[in-house]
Amino acid sequence: MVDEVLFVCHANMCRSPMAEYIARRLLAGHPVNLASAGTDALDGAPMHPYAVEVAAGTGADPADFRTRRLRPEHLTGATLVLTATRRQRSVCTSLAPAALHRTFTLRQFARLAAEADAPAARDRSPLRAAVRAAALARGRLQPAAPDADDLRDPIGGSPADFRRCAEEIERAIRPVLALIGTAG
Repeated sequence: MVDEVLFVCHANMCRSPMAEYIARRLLAGHPVNLASAGTDALDGAPMHPYAVEVAAGTGADPADFRTRRLRPEHLTGATLVLTATRRQRSVCTSLAPAALHRTFTLRQFARLAAEADAPAARDRSPLRAAVRAAALARGRLQPAAPDADDLRDPIGGSPADFRRCAEEIERAIRPVLALIGTAG
């Protein structure tokens, strides 16, 4: 069984698809599917043009990307759910309460992954081991300021705003990648 990371933002036009494409590049070679959705997305819309530029910069071709509205089955099928904001995390856990222990904001999970102990033993699913290790670290860290968890939406901004958002996404994914590496 292949694990899945689901990235969630508001409209699935900017932050979550950029995260999906950035993670696809960073996690190449790991047995992980990557997907994205939006809490308020309209199914079938194209990605924002500036987000397309970011996604194309990962070496992938985002031309066929289409937005999709978040549904409970997306959450129940995901091994890890990473949202852009605390509000979206709340929506996810309301739609699928069973996903609570594997749903985090991207920036929150990055902090937890950076502080987590390496899993004690190799796991058949490095992603699942990483999620468990990060969840255990949750109790050791002080709560962060509310704005420390939210990834600012670049919509309405310039291409430079989208690039800054993408850089922040990549910085947040790197500790996750490192933790997955220690688990498998």
